[in-house]
Parts: sequence; C-alpha cells; structure tokens
Amino acid sequence: MLLYAILFRMSPDAKTLITDFKKRLEPQIEAFFVNARQEADLKDPFISEAIDHMEDIVLSGGKRLRAALMYYSYLGAGGENREEILKSSVSVELIHAFLLVHDDIIDRDDLRHGVATLHARYSKKAKKFFPGKNAEHFGNSIALILGDMLYAFGNDVIFRADFPRENVFRALSCLQRIVTHTVTGQARDIYIEYQGGATEEEILSMYENKTARYSIEGPLHLGWLLAGGDEQVLELYSKYAIPVGIAYQIQDDILGVFGDEQSIGKPVGSDIAEGKYTLLVAKAMELGTNSQKSELARILAIGAGITNTDIETFRVLLRETGALDVCHEKARAATEEGLAVLPELKKHLTEEAFQFLTLLTAYLLERKS
Repeated sequence: MLLYAILFRMSPDAKTLITDFKKRLEPQIEAFFVNARQEADLKDPFISEAIDHMEDIVLSGGKRLRAALMYYSYLGAGGENREEILKSSVSVELIHAFLLVHDDIIDRDDLRHGVATLHARYSKKAKKFFPGKNAEHFGNSIALILGDMLYAFGNDVIFRADFPRENVFRALSCLQRIVTHTVTGQARDIYIEYQGGATEEEILSMYENKTARYSIEGPLHLGWLLAGGDEQVLELYSKYAIPVGIAYQIQDDILGVFGDEQSIGKPVGSDIAEGKYTLLVAKAMELGTNSQKSELARILAIGAGITNTDIETFRVLLRETGALDVCHEKARAATEEGLAVLPELKKHLTEEAFQFLTLLTAYLLERKS
C-alpha cells in the first residue's frame, strides 16, 4: 500500500495532464469529422446528417484516456512525431464510439453524456416520419450500421498514418485483436446477465476482455507498435494493464451505482435497471443474508420501472453486506499489482511516458467520473 499512497499524493497532476491532452486532441477529432462530412456530402445527405450527430456524441464527453495512453506509449518507445501520433490517436476514440453505439443498443440507454444515443435519435425520427412502422427496429438498425462506420473510420485513421508501413500493419493487426477481445467480453457480459449470476472468476475474466484489454492494454500496445518499439515490452505492458484495467472496471461499476449522472454520462442506476450482474452484485449475493439477497434480486428484476427509492435501497444493501468495501479493496489490490510492474517498465520508457503512467494509475482508482 505504500507505493500506492506515494503515487496518490501525486495524482492531482494526472488530471491536469489528461485535461491538457484532451484540449489538444479534440481539435483533431473535429478535423476528422469535417473531412468525413465533406465526403458524405457528395454521396448521401442522410449519412452526412448522421455524421453530425456522431460527432456530437464523440465530443459530448469522455476523458480521452485511451488516446492519451496510445500517445504516451508512442513517446515512451522513443517516438518523435508528436503531431502524427496525436492525429492517429483519434482512432481509438472512434473505435470507442463504435463500441459504445452498440453497447447503448444492448443496454437500451437513450442518453450518453446528455446527448441522445443514435438508436434513440433515429427511433424518434421514425415515429415522426414513418408512423405505423417499427420505430425501435429502425433506430437500432441505423445505429448498428453507423457504429460499423465508426469502426471503419477508426481503422482508416491508423491505415493512413504517416509511420513506417510495417509499424502501421502491426498496429492494425493489434486493433483487430483489441476489438475481438472486447466482443468476447461483451458477449460474456450478456450471457451472465441472462444467466442471472456468475462466479467472481467469471466476472473478472469478463472484465479483463471487455475493459482491461480494450481500455488500457490495447492503446498502450498501439502506441508502442506505431513507434516501432521492442515487442518484448508488450508483455510488460500487459502485466501492468490487465490488473489496472480490472480495477478501472470495478471502479466503473461503483460509479454506476454511487456516482452522479452528469459525471458518468448516463443515468445512475441504469446497470441496476438492466439487471447487470457486476462484481458488486456477486459479492453482495455471496455475503448477504437470505432476506438481503431476496431484496437485491427483487430490485434487479424491476427493469425500466425502477425508482429512486429502489436505487437507494440497493445502495444501502451494497454497503450493509460489505460488498462495496470488498470491491473497493479488490480495486485497490489490483491497482497495486499493476503498480508493481512499473519499476521494470521504467527501464524501457522515456521519463515523460513513465511519469504519465505513474500519475494516471493512482488517479484512475480515485476518479469520480
């Protein structure tokens, strides 16, 4: 715990670094969408209008952590073309948006950072322009294919990157593995929800694929590969990224219940309404009394009709069973596991990249959004 405590005292600087990076990245995102919209204007006004809304969603929120990890990993390998890696890191934000568009359909979420999700937007349009037709199916269908477009955009950014071709191809191959891992984790997440339960081991395995490899490991690998870094370092990055990514997801689960809508970008309690079987739920079911388990199961089964009172009861149960404390500790322990790899990683990274990782790691665990 000592290493964590030292780093956490430094962590406020991490927020400054992330904020500064976001300010530099977002003009690159805007520039990308300007070009995409110009191309769409020549082909189909419907798609051009859709690109406008995709841009609104991408720019509506998010800390740009994945892009920052990709950027600093490139610098960590000795990469020198800062302008090109900044532009190229837009790719992981587009891939992130693609996955969120599909995730919003799965989770039936109508808002993302206060902006209508694609399926919700086009369902509403269908109700207005196509009365009597299946508006929900229309919205889901349009959102699916627009999500696919975002995936193509993300790949194309790397494909066109001005780096050695060998590095670009290695990065593109890596990007396909990132998406494959994420799909594996997402499929398992859906299965667990419908199954109505899972072991801690199954949930943590799902977190590894759905979050750790996609949000932490993948961007670090992409930046390193684009710089032409020694592939042996990728294993060290993985040893760091997997536990830190799992801690990130556990913290995300906690914020999904105990955070606030403005910060997390979606309705608080939406995971409860969807009946998601997170590690928080699994530990509450393991540690709770029969009556507490029964009440947890009742609330998880309510669905869209869930009330603020139900959500508050759920929070109380997570505290009373000890599940919240256990999950906080598991996130902290996983973070410590990742931090333990940093001294070895330091031997291979530039000082700037190492400093970013050390500050970021502690910040992630204590984040409020």
